Amino acid sequence: MQTTLVLLKPDCLTGRTAGEVIGRFEKAGFQIRGCKMFRADASLLREHYAHIASKPFFPEVEEFMASTPLVALAVSGDRVIDRVRELLGPTDSTKAAAGTIRGDFGTTMMKNVAHASDSEESAAVELKRFFRDGEIFDYPMP
Repeated sequence: MQTTLVLLKPDCLTGRTAGEVIGRFEKAGFQIRGCKMFRADASLLREHYAHIASKPFFPEVEEFMASTPLVALAVSGDRVIDRVRELLGPTDSTKAAAGTIRGDFGTTMMKNVAHASDSEESAAVELKRFFRDGEIFDYPMP
């Protein structure tokens, strides 16, 4: 059983697809163990996007990600990291197949509905970045 981070991005919220996206994770058999809405400040965004913070396009990413609140999800399940990324489709929404979340709702590389951790290591770091102790819950599933 793994737990991963999913961030619902501004285009997901303004496009009113958050419920559909979360529903797809639940229909895939995943457990939502944490959920919160928050505003990401510049410091948090620079930390989260440290791998691209020096790129010339980063200010556009930062502006986009700060344009609305975000929704952070802690999602658990068998092989959840790989399976969530499969449900999302490729990062570039223009290359995502119909039936994937990004293929159905995304429009560009940046406006791609959601971020999801890409490994167990990044999931552990990212979950700690966005959830405090006591904000991820264990509860029985049928």
